Amino acid sequence: MTQNAYDLWTPAHRANPRPLYARMRQEAPLVRLVDPVRKMPFWLLTRHDDVVALLRDGRLAKDSRKLSPERRAYFFRLSLDELTRHMLNSDPPDHTRLRSLVSQAFTPRRIEALRPRVTAIATELMEAALARGSVDFIDAFAFPLPVIVIAELLGVPVEDREPFREWTHTLLVPPTNGDLEPVKQAGMNFVQYFTSLLERRRSEPGDDLVSAMIAAEEQGDRLRADELIGMLFLLLVAGHETTVNLLGTGLLALMEHPEQLERLRADRTLMGTAVEEMLRYCSPVETSTTRFTVEPLTLHGQTVPAEELVIAGLMAANHDPEVFPEPERFDVGRTPNKHVGFGFGIHFCLGAPLARLEAAVTFELLLERAPRVRLAVPPEQLEWRKTAFIRGLEHLPVTLGG
Repeated sequence: MTQNAYDLWTPAHRANPRPLYARMRQEAPLVRLVDPVRKMPFWLLTRHDDVVALLRDGRLAKDSRKLSPERRAYFFRLSLDELTRHMLNSDPPDHTRLRSLVSQAFTPRRIEALRPRVTAIATELMEAALARGSVDFIDAFAFPLPVIVIAELLGVPVEDREPFREWTHTLLVPPTNGDLEPVKQAGMNFVQYFTSLLERRRSEPGDDLVSAMIAAEEQGDRLRADELIGMLFLLLVAGHETTVNLLGTGLLALMEHPEQLERLRADRTLMGTAVEEMLRYCSPVETSTTRFTVEPLTLHGQTVPAEELVIAGLMAANHDPEVFPEPERFDVGRTPNKHVGFGFGIHFCLGAPLARLEAAVTFELLLERAPRVRLAVPPEQLEWRKTAFIRGLEHLPVTLGG
């Protein structure tokens, strides 16, 4: 089969990639594609068992420095090294060291302690949205809530959130004309911002995660300057991007399935399983970040050579009928639910407890304050983000009452 047979980037497949993933699981569970924007070839796995195996397979590496110089230059035409020295792009033992330095800030107990503050922020945003009646839920709520929370955790001024949004969007959804100059500039903006922030926190430490990371010491090994910048970038981007898309696509799923919305309204004890179902059904992170083979890998009758990029299809895996009965049915009470919405293995999303908390608080508020929330435009007018990495809406116009 040619790539065109599995073109994930068409507008129709961006609006709903699930039928295409079903075909891929059947016909091409391992397929080589080329990202049309980055011009980057990669291998994609789409079956749940294969995805779980990939995410825990020691024959695949995250650290691009393990590639030969020629292959690294081929795959990474635009070098953003200053932003990539973080745990998501590391292998043990570096990954173990880096993750241990920040994991204490993201334990379920510490995140639960944030519930009053998250609720206060969400309530303020909801009040403002209700006063307007009809809003873009992404702009009015889904974006500001997680970015305010992570900004407060990091000690980043909240007024800087709009530049972050613009820079993040450029990095995650590069211009489709292939011009990478805006991507390079967005990366430089992040580097300059974090360098300045670190200098301020070194001279004026505060009660925030940035100050704690500067002071952190694990077995006598502090974070290097490049690692600090990379970790700040990861925490800021990952700390809000997944949640923005979870809140937006989760609300859309509830509005598209009014019987499930009513079921959740009638039984709030289902909130935990409802959020897990949103993570499965909507898959706000559609594919994993890249890994590459350190030796040839044979699967489904094909051999992936060494030094090739391999990606796990998280959304495809989350709709695998071999694991999820009636996978296209949105069920707020689904259990068990072995989704891989937050990844799997040692790179499982560190911020998962925070994203779950923010989602639960958001949908509790919506059920209480906006029980008649409904889509304000026809579904076919919704604009989906053009990347196959992130699954999210550009805008979500809703009417909150009336």
